[in-house]
Amino acid sequence: MALLGVMLAVAALLLGNELYWQRNRKSSELSRKAVHILVGCFVASWPWLLDWWQIQLLGIGFILGVTASQYLGIFRAIHSVQRPTYGELCFGAAVGLAPLITHNKWMFAVAMLHMALADGLAAVVGVAYGRKNQYKVWGHAKSVAGSLTFFCISVALLAAYSMIVGPIGLGHVLAIALASTLLENIAIYGLDNLFVPLLVATVLQSRI
Repeated sequence: MALLGVMLAVAALLLGNELYWQRNRKSSELSRKAVHILVGCFVASWPWLLDWWQIQLLGIGFILGVTASQYLGIFRAIHSVQRPTYGELCFGAAVGLAPLITHNKWMFAVAMLHMALADGLAAVVGVAYGRKNQYKVWGHAKSVAGSLTFFCISVALLAAYSMIVGPIGLGHVLAIALASTLLENIAIYGLDNLFVPLLVATVLQSRI
């Protein structure tokens, strides 16, 4: 029942976002990032709702669902970005692979929140305030404002983890946040959705 409820909740979020996008197509990037943040935050709570095998199953379901949506044009809002990206597929892959790295609920949550909050809000801030401080990475536009947002949110997430689970030290918090920010910059085409959460989960797991 829990698995069905989670699936219905994700479907409701996607459907609500699609309906909003249909009426406000000028805000397509904001619409994409809104569903990215909302679904990502929901995913972070899954270890308290589901078994690990169910989370992996949903990760596979994400990949299959996104692929079907892309070809059938079901949820056009999440595919409305104009640049080439595999972000949605990487999102599902990260969800499915993270349980292979850790079965610690808080580690999984922090890893997913890097994808949801740090990456999602960095994009929103970058669009709003990054036009005058842009730089190029592999030909892709990035911004100082967006990267600083990612770094600060990463530090906040890791600091919260340190207080809840156990101290990991300020140096390690800053090092992980910096590594995640750099990886987010160089992992283009949406690959950061895969590599950033897996990096965070792997580093935190290695400290047990």
